[in-house]
Amino acid sequence: MKFSGLLLRQLQQHVLPSSKFGNIVSEASKISGVRGIGISIWNPIPGARNWSSMAPNVGKEEKTSTAPTGAVDSSEGQADHKAVVSYWGVAPPNITKEDGSPWMWNCFRPWETYKADTSIDVKKHHEATTLNDKLAYWIVQALKYPTHLFFQRRHMCHAMLLETVAAVPGMVGGMLLHLRSLRRFEHSGGWIKALLEEAENERMHLMTFLELSQPKWYERALVFAVQGVFFNGYFLAYLASPKLAHRITGYLEEEAVNSYTEFLIDLEKGLFENKPAPAIAIDYWRLPPDSTLKDVVTVIRADEAHHRDINHFASDIQYQGHELKDFSAPIGYH
Repeated sequence: MKFSGLLLRQLQQHVLPSSKFGNIVSEASKISGVRGIGISIWNPIPGARNWSSMAPNVGKEEKTSTAPTGAVDSSEGQADHKAVVSYWGVAPPNITKEDGSPWMWNCFRPWETYKADTSIDVKKHHEATTLNDKLAYWIVQALKYPTHLFFQRRHMCHAMLLETVAAVPGMVGGMLLHLRSLRRFEHSGGWIKALLEEAENERMHLMTFLELSQPKWYERALVFAVQGVFFNGYFLAYLASPKLAHRITGYLEEEAVNSYTEFLIDLEKGLFENKPAPAIAIDYWRLPPDSTLKDVVTVIRADEAHHRDINHFASDIQYQGHELKDFSAPIGYH
């Protein structure tokens, strides 16, 4: 007992806070009275080489037991969430629509919505005259025919695959221009933002179609394969020749416009049900409440036509021997 008492006092000085020491001593006396051996409450016996590894653990226990400022009871998951938000001070804002109703989307905000310019010419085409233009055109044609053969008249599934690919060029171009701006200590002329806006807009097309249909497992597998190959191929193409990469994207957007035109024709013929527009489309494009799938496809086609113009314009700038930063980017061009 004398040895165990001395040992516990040493632990108090080096490891344990005084508030816990009394509890341990009382427990020690109880256990020693039953078993006759006070050492049995602490196994193994901490020596000098054990104290250095044990002391930090005690400190961690004390640190984790302290709740953040403004925390509430952690017995509920919601309470834990509130405690973290209160501690970091990044609580999401309360956003409402113009009529005062709550805003239901986290992926975009009311000030990011717009009315699509559906008056844009959807029949424009860039004639391939130079070798680079012809190369870009035939690359897109080589990608188009297998896709049409696979999907045929399944426009909804075709549109979802198309959007998973069409959202890649803007992200790749914006990322590489971003790195170039940092590396060269120069402005980008707004092209980083313009290209990232394009990528986000294409992603919103996909999110809209997902409200109307869900891809099958083999279509999801196809997206994995196609996106992986296309991302790496486009990344290398943009590094080698940005003007070629933008021309490829311009022709890709032309094919997207043609695909949505075929979709609209089949909707008008009654080959597809003209469903009510999903809520996300009504809010994102500021469509009337009674809008239909035809209205959604129309505004998406207009978006693709604008992306077509932006990328052909970017390629023309570089074909004329200029850099993108020398010309102001068409930010917010819808």
